[in-house]
Amino acid sequence: MKANEPLPARSPEDRRQVKARRTREALAEAAVELVLERGLADVTVEAIAERADVTRRTFSRHFAGKEDAALDFTRADGARINAALRARPEDESPLLAYRGAVGDWLADRETPGWHHRPSLRRLYAAVDEEPALFAAYERIRVDAQDESVRIIADRLGTDPSRDLRPEVVVGAAAGVLTAALRTWARGTDNAAEDLAALVTRAYDALIGEAARSAATSDIATRE
Repeated sequence: MKANEPLPARSPEDRRQVKARRTREALAEAAVELVLERGLADVTVEAIAERADVTRRTFSRHFAGKEDAALDFTRADGARINAALRARPEDESPLLAYRGAVGDWLADRETPGWHHRPSLRRLYAAVDEEPALFAAYERIRVDAQDESVRIIADRLGTDPSRDLRPEVVVGAAAGVLTAALRTWARGTDNAAEDLAALVTRAYDALIGEAARSAATSDIATRE
C-alpha cells in the first residue's frame, strides 16, 4: 500500500468486534469501580450495566455475573501470558518458557497489565476476603492454566491426557506466580516493580529447591 492511499475500511464484522470489545471493557471497568466503591455485596448487575450505559441484557451477553466482570482483568492478563508462552523460543525448557512468558507480561509497557493500577491491586487483594470473588477467580485461573497445559504439551509434542509433565510444569509455575501475586497484593507499596522482583525471587526459589531436591535424591541413590 502506498503512503498516500487511504486505509481500507473496516468490514461490518470488524466494527462489531470492536464495539463488542469496547462494551466488555466498559462493563468490566464499571464493575471494578462499583465493587471498590461499595463492596461486592452492595453491587448489582443492573448498577454495573447502568454505569456502563448499556442494558442488563447486554451485560449478560458478556459476563455470567458481577464477579466475572470485576475480575475480567485477570482473564485478559492470563490470555496475554499464554500468548507470550506460545512465542517463547522452542529450545527453552517448559518451566523456563513459562517463567519467561510471565517476565514478558511484567515488562510490557506498550499494553501495561493490571498490576500497574493500584485500584486493581486492591481488588485482587479482596479475592481472599470475598468467597464469591474467590470462586470466580478460581474459574478464570483454571481456564488459563488449562490453556497453558495445552501450549506446553504442544511444545513437548505430547498428549497431556497421558503425559503428566505439562500439568506438573504449569501447576508449579503458575502456583509460584499466584503466591507472588498474593504476597504483593497484601503489601503496602504500590510500585509495580516490586511485583517483578517478587516474581523473580519466587521462581528462583522454585528452581533452587528443585535443584536441591534433585541433588539430594542423586546422593541418596548413590548411597
